[in-house]
Amino acid sequence: MEKALKGLNLALGQQAWGHTLTRLWAVLPQQDWQPAPPEGLEDRLRLLDGFYIPTRYPDSYPEGTPGEHFGRLQSEQALLHARAITEWIRAALASRR
Repeated sequence: MEKALKGLNLALGQQAWGHTLTRLWAVLPQQDWQPAPPEGLEDRLRLLDGFYIPTRYPDSYPEGTPGEHFGRLQSEQALLHARAITEWIRAALASRR
């Protein structure tokens, strides 16, 4: 997801730094996107941002491993939103050709 948003930034002639998805989206120039972004895009990005640190670092919780705090439901939710956003970015890039 991070790389897709950075690619969108590059396609619009700018570099974007960092790992925060909401920031990578916020720094994009305002435009009339074709096709329109998926509904609730910023909320979807916030949800995915919330997975960044706790799913990667075993000491991000006072007790237990990330696998004890994240399961099938969270994984399915993350994949649903990541796929929707990635597919939109792919379509938005294709429409710029």
